[in-house]
Amino acid sequence: MSGRDRFSQPRRTRRGAALTLVFAGVLVTGAATGSFPEPDATARKAAFGPAPTATRHEDVQKAAAEAMADGKSPMEAAERAVSRSGDRWGAVYSEGEYQEFQESLDGRYTGVGLWATRARDGRIEVTKVQPGSPAAEAGIREGDRLHSVDGSKVDGRPVTEVISLLRGNADDAAAGTTVTVGLERGTRAWTEKLRRASLSTDSVTERRLTGGVTVVRIAAFTKGSGDAVRAALRQAPADTGIVLDLRGNSGGLVTEAVETASAFLDGGLVATYDVDGAPRSLHADPGGDTSRPLVVLVDGGTMSAAEMLTGALQDRGRAVVIGSRTFGKGSIQMPTTLPGGSVAELTVGHYRTPSGHSVDGRGITPDLDVGQADGQTAVERAETVLSGLGDAD
Repeated sequence: MSGRDRFSQPRRTRRGAALTLVFAGVLVTGAATGSFPEPDATARKAAFGPAPTATRHEDVQKAAAEAMADGKSPMEAAERAVSRSGDRWGAVYSEGEYQEFQESLDGRYTGVGLWATRARDGRIEVTKVQPGSPAAEAGIREGDRLHSVDGSKVDGRPVTEVISLLRGNADDAAAGTTVTVGLERGTRAWTEKLRRASLSTDSVTERRLTGGVTVVRIAAFTKGSGDAVRAALRQAPADTGIVLDLRGNSGGLVTEAVETASAFLDGGLVATYDVDGAPRSLHADPGGDTSRPLVVLVDGGTMSAAEMLTGALQDRGRAVVIGSRTFGKGSIQMPTTLPGGSVAELTVGHYRTPSGHSVDGRGITPDLDVGQADGQTAVERAETVLSGLGDAD
C-alpha cells in the first residue's frame, strides 16, 4: 500500500451536490475516502490476476466511453453501471470532487471556516469558527444560528446538506467564489457574503485533563496525523495516561492510521487485508510507547481506518476500548479514471484485525460500553479506567 492509500466513506446521495463529510464538524467538502491508488493495467494484472474487480472496472469504463461516444454524460452512465453492480460502497466522482478528496486528505479544504451542529429544535448552530477564516473575518461567532445559505432555508436540514449548500458544486465552487449566509444572534438577524478560501485544518488536537491525563483527538487521518500524535505523546507529562478519542473519526489515509498505531506499539501486525483474494498485511514500526496506560474512545461514527486502528490496539492488548459499537466499514476501494475525467471507485477487498475479526458490517465492540444512562461521560469513564491501569502498573 502506498502513502495515498485510504479506506472509503459512504458516498454522496445525489449527483451535482458537493461531496460532504464533517471532519470534527468543520464545514468542509471532501471525504476521507479509503480506496487504493490505481495501478496501471499491467501491474494490476500481475498483482491480482484477471480478477472480478478488474472486470467491474472495465464495465464501468466501457459504459462511460459508450455514453461519451453517443454524446451523453459519461459520468451518469458510469453511475448507473456502479449502481447495477450492487457495490454498496461503489461510487463515481467528478474530476473536481476527486481533487477535493486529495486536498482534504492533505489537511486542506476550500470553505468558509465554520464548525456547526444541528440543535434539537432543528436549527443549525455554529459551534466553532476557524481563526483567520472568512467566517472569522466577517465576525461570525460560536453560538450564532445559521438560517439560510444563498437564500435557501436550512432549519431542519441535515448538517451534510447545509455543507453542500455552503460549498456549492465541487467543480465550480473554488476559492474566491462567494456564498451568502443568513445568520441570527439573539434578536439580531443579518446576512453575510463570504468569499470561500483555501484553508487548512488540524485533524489532531490535544487537551490536558486534571491530573495530567492527555486527550488526543483525531478527527480524521489526514497527512501528518501520525506525526502529530507522536508529538502529542512527547509533550504529555511522564507516567500519565492517554485517551485516544476516535469518536466521529470517519477514516482517512491508511498509512497515517498505521503510523498512529506505530506510536503505541513495538512493531507487529496492525491488520490483514485482501485485494481480490490476494492476501496483504500492515505492520507497525518498532519502538512505539508501550508503557503509558491507553484508552480508546469510539462510537457509531468511528469508521474505516479508525476502526482498523481501534481493532489493532484492542486485539494486541494495548488499549481498553470504551464507548459504543463502531460503524462497521471494513471494505477497500480502488479508484480508476474514466473517460471525461471522472473517477469510479469499486470495492476490491476487506480488512481484518490482528485476531482475524472482520469489521465490515459488524464494527468493533468496545471493552466497556458507555450508554446514555451511565451517569458518566465517556471521558470520565476513561479517566477512571486509566486510574486503575496506572495502579496495576
